[in-house]
Amino acid sequence: MKKAIIYLLFILLPVVNNARIAIHDVVTGENEDFFTILNLKEYGLSKDVFSLAIKGLKKLELNNKLHNSEIITIADYSQSSNKKRLYVIDLKNKKLLFNTYVAHGRNTGDEYARSFSNKEGSSKSSLGFYITNQPITGSHTGFSLIINGIEKGFNDNAVKRAIIIHAAAYATENFIKKYGRLGRSFGCPALPPDLNKPIIETIKGGSCFFIYNPDNYYLRNSALLN
Repeated sequence: MKKAIIYLLFILLPVVNNARIAIHDVVTGENEDFFTILNLKEYGLSKDVFSLAIKGLKKLELNNKLHNSEIITIADYSQSSNKKRLYVIDLKNKKLLFNTYVAHGRNTGDEYARSFSNKEGSSKSSLGFYITNQPITGSHTGFSLIINGIEKGFNDNAVKRAIIIHAAAYATENFIKKYGRLGRSFGCPALPPDLNKPIIETIKGGSCFFIYNPDNYYLRNSALLN
């Protein structure tokens, strides 16, 4: 399955063009408090995490890395896996489109994400900024989304590791009620089955995906945050 995903990556890799809307035309920062407008605090996302995500997004846009800078997705792995810690935000229209559960890797932690890796076979999540690609249909994962890790040393092995966004029965509220916490993946940010496809269709094709945790080494060394 890994070889098929890597092959599809080169076929489906989105082409960046000049038709995108510059993020500076979407998020001014000086004129509007997007965090307050979107009421993100009520949904559990801190202003600090949102600000970091926007900081990385701006750098990616300025470097012509994004095909769609109007949408940003944040997986806040500082929160309990029992919380709805995935946020899909429409910056242009100032809307929180989705807020739901997202699983982390089985060796990253139990209820809380504690340990991260970029290594094959680690079954851990990888921190940092990704750029979404195009959907695929995997033999085991079904409708899924390739995400390209773009931070060297932190997540740039994502495609090699077959880290994708996909649906999982263990990423649901029913699983939490039964086992006391969300289930875990092999490192993929897995989503509830009923929201998997609509989220993928919304964020596909070159938007920014940010996996956050207050990991000191990452925060000090991320090229996009420093």
